[in-house]
Amino acid sequence: MLRLYLMQTFKSALLICLLVSMPLALTACGETVQSEAKYPTGYDRKATGDANIYEKPQSIFGEDGLNVFGNKKDEETAGASGIGVNSFLWRAALDTVSFMPLASADPFGGTILTDWYSPPGITNERYKINVFILDRQLRSDGVSVKAFKQTQQKSGTWIDTPMPADTANTLEDTILTRARQLRNAQLSQ
Repeated sequence: MLRLYLMQTFKSALLICLLVSMPLALTACGETVQSEAKYPTGYDRKATGDANIYEKPQSIFGEDGLNVFGNKKDEETAGASGIGVNSFLWRAALDTVSFMPLASADPFGGTILTDWYSPPGITNERYKINVFILDRQLRSDGVSVKAFKQTQQKSGTWIDTPMPADTANTLEDTILTRARQLRNAQLSQ
């Protein structure tokens, strides 16, 4: 009985090996097929007037193609990178608000939102800053800052309090100054 079982298992294994190896053996016997290196692009020769259908077609994005990670050719766009906004303004904004806890930072949308922050020694006031990078170029109107202040009442609730008018402008100027410093440091290298 055991001998019969082993014979059937051996026959099944041999059959499987033959079935698997047969296609491999047959393909090894065939000749190698020579094919063209380039295939037609699909252009209609009559419509384009181009008789050479084997050339590389022109791109709809121009000679340089699609520029995903920024263009470092021009000094005008220096600092534009793959993050979607001007990298100098982005780094300068992060440097400027680094003393506050960040609630959100979106480098593609150019938005930095801080969490509420109370300066050391002042327990009944807290501040929040929202920074928006608006352009891929380093320009004075490429950054916008919104500053908020709240004061704690005796009951423990926080109420909005007006900020001095020049606070947002001062923060914008600080960010722009830091961005210029970062840009000059990179250009001098």
